[in-house]
Amino acid sequence: MSEQNNTSKPKSSRGRRAAWISLFAAFVVGILFWGGFNTAMEATNQEQFCISCHEMKVNVYQEYRDTIHYTNRTGVRATCPDCHVPKDWVHKFVRKVQATSELYHHFKGDVDTPEKFEANRFRLAQNVWTAMKETDSRECRNCHEFDSMDYTKQESRSSQGHQDAEDAGLTCIDCHKGIAHQLPMEYDPEQDVPGKSVFYTKRD
Repeated sequence: MSEQNNTSKPKSSRGRRAAWISLFAAFVVGILFWGGFNTAMEATNQEQFCISCHEMKVNVYQEYRDTIHYTNRTGVRATCPDCHVPKDWVHKFVRKVQATSELYHHFKGDVDTPEKFEANRFRLAQNVWTAMKETDSRECRNCHEFDSMDYTKQESRSSQGHQDAEDAGLTCIDCHKGIAHQLPMEYDPEQDVPGKSVFYTKRD
């Protein structure tokens, strides 16, 4: 009986030691995986990554460079991810997963020329507008909030427009479509927001 107890103790000790080693190894692997995953997420969240695709660099990026979001008196630049990628991790991850579908169209060459891009601009713009509307212009509000605005320091047109929009429950994208990119030829502001001004980038 005594010999049997002495034999079981070393086995039990070895089992616990193996469990702790396995747990520690799993922890280290988890840290390495998370670090690599987060690094990859951040690498794809840079403007240079966004314009590494020919479609973006020769079309919407060139338009964006002529706007106040790119160059302004204060030197504060809103880059592609600032406007198109959520800040919080969960929504950011969801957006990255959704973006994988864009790779299919990239390799398929659906919008790889200015002509193809222009032919699809309205559909692409509507997709972005709808997404921004559904989130109450969440990415815009990272920098712009009605509660933070001093209407007395705005031009009369902007001041009145913002106050009217706040009272009507409108969101940024309702009136600011095309603020960083040219509006599609097919877009009709009167059908979209009747009686309201739409601020946009003028087409050449």
